[in-house]
Amino acid sequence: MITICFVCTGNTCRSIMAERLMKKHIKQNNIADVKVISRGINANGENITENAKKVLKKYKALASNRKSVKLGKIDKNILYVVMNNNMKKFVNSNKLLSFEDLTGYPISDPYGLNEEVYENTLLQLDKGVKIILNQIELGRKI
Repeated sequence: MITICFVCTGNTCRSIMAERLMKKHIKQNNIADVKVISRGINANGENITENAKKVLKKYKALASNRKSVKLGKIDKNILYVVMNNNMKKFVNSNKLLSFEDLTGYPISDPYGLNEEVYENTLLQLDKGVKIILNQIELGRKI
C-alpha cells in the first residue's frame, strides 16, 4: 500500500485538486493499493474554494465540499508531494517530492483568482499526478 499526501498552503485549492485528480485516475485505471490524502501547512477548516469545485466538476472529478485539514505529524510511511521546492522546508520527511521536481515547474497558488487560473492550475497538477501514477504502474519507487 502506498499513501500519498498532497500538501499546499491552505488545503482549499491545489492539494485538494491534486488529491481528487489522483483519485479519479486511480479509479479509471483500476489501480489498487494507493491511498490519497491532502493537507495544508496553514489549513484552518475552510471549505474547498468554489472555483476549485467548478474546475473539478468540469474535469469529472469529485467536486463536493470538504473542510481543509492541517498538516500534522509527519508519517515516515507516507509520500508527501508539495507544490514547489520552497514548501519542502515545512515537511521534514525522507519521502518528499515537489511538483517542481516532477514537472520542472512550481504550482502557483490560484487562491482568490478567477476560474481560468484554477483550470490552468488543475491542468498543471494533472501532469504531475500522471507522472506519479506512471511511476507507480511501472513499479518504480518514488
